[in-house]
Amino acid sequence: MEREERVRRALAVSTDTKVFEMGRGMLEKVPVCWDRFFAGRKAVVIADVNTWPAAGNRVYEYMVAAGIHTQKYIIDKKEFHAEWKYIEMVDKILDGDMEAAKAIENDPDHVEADAAKAFRTPSDSYPIAVAVGSGVINDLCKLCSHHHGQQYLTVPTAASVDGYSSFGASISWQNAKQTFDCPAPVAIIADTDVIANAPKEMTAAGYADLAAKVPAGGEWMIADLVGAEAIIPDAWHILQDDLDSFLSNPEGVAAGDPEAIADLFEGLTLSGFAMQAARSSRPASCCDHLFSHILDMTHHRFNGKLQSHGFQVAIGTLTMCAVFDEFLKYDLSKIDVDSLVAAWPSLEEEQERAMDVFRDFPAPSLGYDNITKKYTSADSVRRELTLFKEHWGLMSAVLRAQVWPFEKMKRHFETVGAPSDPSDIGVTREQVRDMFPIVQLMRWRFNLLDLAKRAGIYDSLVSSVFARGGAWEI
Repeated sequence: MEREERVRRALAVSTDTKVFEMGRGMLEKVPVCWDRFFAGRKAVVIADVNTWPAAGNRVYEYMVAAGIHTQKYIIDKKEFHAEWKYIEMVDKILDGDMEAAKAIENDPDHVEADAAKAFRTPSDSYPIAVAVGSGVINDLCKLCSHHHGQQYLTVPTAASVDGYSSFGASISWQNAKQTFDCPAPVAIIADTDVIANAPKEMTAAGYADLAAKVPAGGEWMIADLVGAEAIIPDAWHILQDDLDSFLSNPEGVAAGDPEAIADLFEGLTLSGFAMQAARSSRPASCCDHLFSHILDMTHHRFNGKLQSHGFQVAIGTLTMCAVFDEFLKYDLSKIDVDSLVAAWPSLEEEQERAMDVFRDFPAPSLGYDNITKKYTSADSVRRELTLFKEHWGLMSAVLRAQVWPFEKMKRHFETVGAPSDPSDIGVTREQVRDMFPIVQLMRWRFNLLDLAKRAGIYDSLVSSVFARGGAWEI
């Protein structure tokens, strides 16, 4: 299927985004897109010290030249995460209070406000955000535009994440990485010259973020079989039908080939459209992203620097490919359902375990809250295990076809310049191993580790990844 047809089909099922333009010289088209959706409204171009010279200054100049009442706000930081402090900052920008926004940005001791009080009464007096940057700036503008009851426009500067077009924004609030429901941008204007000139490590990070959809798709299949989260055909086919193709040219991506990077960016954008169609992040992430969330929430740095979302996800993706490799060596058609159900712990026991696992974590109640949401009774566990026992022959074959082997994924990451070992982002293999109990419990979403717990293989499965000859041998 040609790109134009894929994009047309994706836009047809997307709920928020109406325009996706990608090509050379696209920055000068921003005013035309503006007039379609926001004629007569004030604009504020939001960028940072990296993305302003990359594209923000030209977007601003094009809009001013077109007679659009345009302001600018340049975040004076070279690196920052999507933390609630910056949500409050961008909310002030959209309030029209630049001085208050700058005060929040420059306050190292800023205390988070109540997220529930962030919503404003919609007003035409608020400026519309033009997000010029990568994933963090886009997520900030996405959620803050939602707070103000309005849409926004985004101009990506790198093929680094799939969040440009996704429903929801991933923000750290009260020490926990959370996905806040909010609409995607009404329009995405992607200039391939800008994206191809982004730092290579950002493009490699985007490749890893897209590759995460490989094991995440396998975990969605598992959740679908047990009835936890049914596969939504529109959301699945938008991305998964062409995912292997989008990932097929790591050499071209590494070389900065514009067409290879355009394919990568298309895949990332379609991933976001899939999330729009599903109204959740299920099509794009599962355990692979949770390793990254842990590193974000513990403020992990390597050589003094924050590690990009995509680089962190690379390690999560490789880890889950290794887990699938080991998982598919088991024969679930031979499990003893009765004995496994008899051994199933009570909710109270699981809550106690969660409190113990998260005792020293920045968000100590996170595991308790999520296991309470996703805990299922012994009767439900019997049904789930029976389904896997009866359908294991077909299911194991489908999962093997979906999830790349660890060694294949590792070769692709090495080629593209993404991390291929935890040490590449300053994490030890022991640290990765110790993250597993947190990963299994920290989100209500049904995952492969939940199935391993039910099947009585969790301990041996995790141990095998780190055993002699395992992917992350210690």
